[in-house]
Amino acid sequence: MSTNSTIPVTETSGAISRQMILETAARLFRHEGYAATSLRAIAAACDMKAGSLYYHFESKDQIVSEVLDIGVQRVFDAVKLALEELAPDAPLGVVLHCAIEAHLRALLHSHDFTSANIRILGQVPASVRESHRALRRAYESHWLELLSPLQRNGQIRPDVDLQRTVYFLFGAMNWATEWYDEKRFDLAQVASEMADLVVLGLQPPLTTRRTPA
Repeated sequence: MSTNSTIPVTETSGAISRQMILETAARLFRHEGYAATSLRAIAAACDMKAGSLYYHFESKDQIVSEVLDIGVQRVFDAVKLALEELAPDAPLGVVLHCAIEAHLRALLHSHDFTSANIRILGQVPASVRESHRALRRAYESHWLELLSPLQRNGQIRPDVDLQRTVYFLFGAMNWATEWYDEKRFDLAQVASEMADLVVLGLQPPLTTRRTPA
């Protein structure tokens, strides 16, 4: 690791600087894209010398890898925490409303990280995408594990492909970073309407619908 900076970094100031670098990088990646965001640009935006970045990160790809992971992990953690509050037998509509609202709140609260993730994932080197893939798949699997019991107990039609359903949901929820305006929309209402739309598409006809076990 390079040590071509003379700025001393204590454990506390180092942690603060590291977080500042990640937040700054996320903002630049979100607005400028991966290729246009250099280490020099990140350092300048942090009011640091370029060499100082090497106290915290070995390369630009290490920075972007952490930015991508933070964008997904914050949403993942928020959804898991919200679902822990639900009863084990909560119906489909309640489960989806809870998970969708938690996803949206975390998505929009960590706007630079999540928006950067959505914008630059296809721009980063293959090695960075591959290192990030396991976390994305874990989050997808969490949603599959959430929906599978509801399909088994008859709340979701048996012909529904849950993997595609998760992809549809992610696309709809993540696009909120482009259009959501807190001055125009109530986030809880948006989550409720999105959940209602999905539930209507997933549920079997009333004549064949079973009561959850």
